[in-house]
Amino acid sequence: MTRADALLALRHDLANSSELDLQDDPSQLLRCSRDAYDYSPVLSPKLAGARAQLVSRPQSVAAVEKLAAACTKHGVPLTVRGAGTGNYGQCVPLEGGVVMLTTGLQRIRRFDPATGIVTVEPGCQMSQLDQELRRHHRELRLLPSTWRSATVGGFVAGGSGGIGSVRWGFLRDPGHLLGLEVVPMTTDAHCHQLDEIEAEALNHSYGTNGIITALTLSTAPAVNWHQVCIDCMDWADAVALLLACGRSAVSLQLATALEAPVLERLPGWSGPARGHHRLLLLVAPDGIASLKRLAAHAGADLQDLGPEDFNAGNGLRELSWNHTTLHMRASEPGWTYLQMLLPQPELPAMQALRDHWGDDLLWHLELVKQHGSVRVAALPLVRWRGAELLEQLMDDCRAHGAFVFNPHVITVEDGGLGVVDGDQVSAKQRFDPDGLMNPGKLRGWLERAQNS
Repeated sequence: MTRADALLALRHDLANSSELDLQDDPSQLLRCSRDAYDYSPVLSPKLAGARAQLVSRPQSVAAVEKLAAACTKHGVPLTVRGAGTGNYGQCVPLEGGVVMLTTGLQRIRRFDPATGIVTVEPGCQMSQLDQELRRHHRELRLLPSTWRSATVGGFVAGGSGGIGSVRWGFLRDPGHLLGLEVVPMTTDAHCHQLDEIEAEALNHSYGTNGIITALTLSTAPAVNWHQVCIDCMDWADAVALLLACGRSAVSLQLATALEAPVLERLPGWSGPARGHHRLLLLVAPDGIASLKRLAAHAGADLQDLGPEDFNAGNGLRELSWNHTTLHMRASEPGWTYLQMLLPQPELPAMQALRDHWGDDLLWHLELVKQHGSVRVAALPLVRWRGAELLEQLMDDCRAHGAFVFNPHVITVEDGGLGVVDGDQVSAKQRFDPDGLMNPGKLRGWLERAQNS
């Protein structure tokens, strides 16, 4: 049976399923086949031609089960998509087929006020979930810089960290994801409840090994985070102050450092660059005095912008993590970026790379917590001069001790873990034995198929 025949048969089977909201308008197919992969000039030409052949927006778990069973029966690939805010082509359907939108599943199913644990459906926007949690004096631990539009399921399936990582580490650290409800790609598809251990294999797996229909997450007590900017004349002083803030007893939710040339390319609402390097901090109110003390000791200028106002639009969150890359590219499209964990001490490696690459490499740093220790993650802006030079730059970063998370590749392993996760492959065998979910993204599965 050809793919066209399979799609016709699929549509025939699902013709009376109003809860599936099937769509095949060309503009909708194009829109739902893309994410923000154009951050990468390597991925852009590779993914530009990928198109869904059908889009579905199921309104219930039962509808998801019906869609999964029909796709399996007819051998049609299925790619799950949240808000499409990812940067690596996580939700791009490499082999066409059906793109399933999760935004019809957005209920907050349960909230335990005693523990703060919440169970939510994958299409719920993170901003809406965080707003609801704050009514109960709780907040999400980790958020991407796209938190206003990103969905919670998309973040867990495709993200790794972000705002909150200075305090809470990364999504795959134990204690964040406490369980999942998933629908398998089988002809008798029905949802499974996974505990914390079983759920690990679906965390950051690009939706390759099970359709997530609900997530159980830990939350944190809500804090009235204050926005603080600190300007430094010298980059070495800025890095030292960033680390001093992270290693203090002050509660931080964000700690970003941007070189002056990056500040000059940020939108006007971010404030004047003034030729300084800048730290962007979200700090608990009781820590502001301590930050003032640290800034004064470093000869830096601190400005307290007051508490976050989530109803006022842009804030420091929208200048951090990959929003920095977004603004840089909006100012000058000829830039891309890298992601890496810097070696300790950080400055010698950064200086060596600057000496070699000059102003084609501009530093953007984010403090994170790795295995309980404060570390410096870098998302440097890189002037695009071709794939060969980009590979040379990544090799140079590795040679200076950095661990690179390559944002210019399509597979789960090569962009993040660096190695095949056997548990992810086993989960795919369990929940997607025919390999129909988001094909081409899990290298461990592809290698397994080649060697079988």
